[in-house]
Amino acid sequence: MTQRVELATVMDRLAVNDLVTEYAVAVDDGDWAAYRGLFTSDGRADYRSAGGIEGDAERVAAWLAESLDLFAMRQHLIVNRQVRFGILEHDTGDTARVRADYLNPMRFAGPGGSAAPDLVCGGRYEFGVLRTTDGWRLRGVVVEEKWRRLPTSGPGAP
Repeated sequence: MTQRVELATVMDRLAVNDLVTEYAVAVDDGDWAAYRGLFTSDGRADYRSAGGIEGDAERVAAWLAESLDLFAMRQHLIVNRQVRFGILEHDTGDTARVRADYLNPMRFAGPGGSAAPDLVCGGRYEFGVLRTTDGWRLRGVVVEEKWRRLPTSGPGAP
């Protein structure tokens, strides 16, 4: 590889990592306009393994807004990111797949805004990423929830 190619790869890797971080921040902050803006026009997300839905970014953002309203605090920690370039079908050098683990503690909103017990879950994300004229965007997000710890008392208790 030439230094120019290596630099371009590093820059792409940084941009893709930033995109994943922007995804987590948009969800945690409830910024659904920003969330939708991270996707390609045909981008889709699949949260079915976590009890959610699958659909286009607009539909999923609306579902997330409603279901995550139960939580006064959300914090995605997305770690162990593995970025692989050029592996989506019909690749022209402008695609990537990111596989990353997540830990997601959330605090239920209690009566009058008081804090209630936590719900914590963890699993793995698969992000399909595409370079567009607007930069790297999400073409697909698949959540594979592997575990969930529910509170023993309070709003989320079984």
